[in-house]
Amino acid sequence: MKLTRVGVDLAKQVFQVHGVDRAERPTWCKRLKRARWIADLERDVEPGCEIGMEACGGAHHWARVLQAKGYRVKLIAPQFVKPYVKTNKTDANDAEAICEAMSRPSMRFVAVKTVEQQDLQAVHRVRSSLIRDRTAKANQLRGLVYEYGLVAPRELFALRGAVSQWLEDADNGLTVRFRALLAGLYRDLRLLDERVRELDQEIAAIAREHEPVGRLQELTGIGPLTASALYALVGDGRQYRRKPLQLCNILSSASSAHPRRHN
Repeated sequence: MKLTRVGVDLAKQVFQVHGVDRAERPTWCKRLKRARWIADLERDVEPGCEIGMEACGGAHHWARVLQAKGYRVKLIAPQFVKPYVKTNKTDANDAEAICEAMSRPSMRFVAVKTVEQQDLQAVHRVRSSLIRDRTAKANQLRGLVYEYGLVAPRELFALRGAVSQWLEDADNGLTVRFRALLAGLYRDLRLLDERVRELDQEIAAIAREHEPVGRLQELTGIGPLTASALYALVGDGRQYRRKPLQLCNILSSASSAHPRRHN
């Protein structure tokens, strides 16, 4: 079957595809089961055909699979597909909208991430989640001790020392029950500290061993955290070589995502 473009609406179990020929006629519109959709696509669609998907969960994985089989893959941010949905939002209409969006000469596409980039991105996401949990735990601790007349310091490193002193001070009015609760919160806080420290060490090791991340650190004010986050986001940045302002905006966002932290 000679198709020029295929739009794919990804899902958990059933994928909707919408393929058009050179005359822009829809000639391959099907629902394919997840377990066999690649085999069905290989049977009906020749290598070299353009295949488009929204840059959503699982898209980078399927993009790499399709690229390895000789297809040209284009990923589109969901907000750029939405204007091309003609009627009610259904899987078939979404696949058709993706197929149409691919054809626009001014369309901006998302670069396919490597497995290495996704690994690094996962490290950063887990680290960010742990830091949020640590902040929430510290705020909970501050709120609880305030009810007992104790004012907790704002900085984390000072808070750790204060909790240790409160637990050792037998004359500060804390009950045995609350001391046990406070000791448990303190252990939770230290455990989160250790998990963040482990991921910081892993990111630092990646920054030392990975040449592209090392090159990014040559920029003024860019350390291992920001450099690795930027590489996970944009890779080698080839798609931004003619868009320096857009790259600067991304660099600024990556820097602000990792502000100076208090240990």
